[in-house]
Amino acid sequence: MTRSAKLAGVFGGIAAVAALVAYYIVSYLIVVPPSVAAAGQAPRASVTLQTVASMGYGPHPDWVSYFVEDARGKWVHSTVLTVPANSLVKVTVLQYDTATGLRNPYWGGPRGIVGEMVLDGKPTPTLDPDLASHTFAVPELGLSVPLAGVADDAKNQCGLAPCTLAEAHRTITFVFRTGKRGTYRWQCFVPCAFGTILGFGGPMQSIGYMDGLLHVV
Repeated sequence: MTRSAKLAGVFGGIAAVAALVAYYIVSYLIVVPPSVAAAGQAPRASVTLQTVASMGYGPHPDWVSYFVEDARGKWVHSTVLTVPANSLVKVTVLQYDTATGLRNPYWGGPRGIVGEMVLDGKPTPTLDPDLASHTFAVPELGLSVPLAGVADDAKNQCGLAPCTLAEAHRTITFVFRTGKRGTYRWQCFVPCAFGTILGFGGPMQSIGYMDGLLHVV
C-alpha cells in the first residue's frame, strides 16, 4: 500500500469518527422535544403520562419511551414537562411495559409524594422491586415512584406507540408538591435499555425517552 493510500485511510477513519461524534451530539444532546404544560394551574395541576415497551417507529423504533398527554388529549413524544411552582401536581401514569426489576430495592418504595401511591385503584405503600418496570424520579426534589409492570403473559399487549386504554396496562397515580421555580432533571432508574451497557445507555440517557426535564414555573 502506498503512503498516499495509507494517509487516505487514516483521514477516512478520522472523518468517520467525527461523523459519529456529530451524530451523537445532534441526536442526544442538542435535539430537545417540545415542552408540554400540565393541565390546570396553581395551586393544583395534573400530568398524564404513558410508558411503552418500544416506540415502533422513528429513528429508534425498539427504544422504550415515555409519552405525555397535551391539553387537546393528544399523546406527544416528549419528556419535557412544565408544571406550576408551589403547587400540588397529580401524576397519572398508564404503564404498558412489562417488568424489568429494580437492582436496588430502595427504589421500590415511593418517596417524596403527598399521600399514597395508588396502583390500579388501590393505595399501595410499597412495590415488590421485582415487579417494577420503570420509575418516575426527580432526584433534586427527593421524588421517586416505582411503576408496576404488565404481566408477561397479559393479553392484548401494546405493540405500537402511543398505546390505548383497550390494551393491557397498569394505572399508577400519585401527587407531589413542587417548590420554587427552576428546571429539574427527571428519569427512570430501572435498567430497561436492553442491549446497552448495564442497561443504562440509549433511551436511558436521552431526553424524550426515559430521561426528561421538569420546568417549574
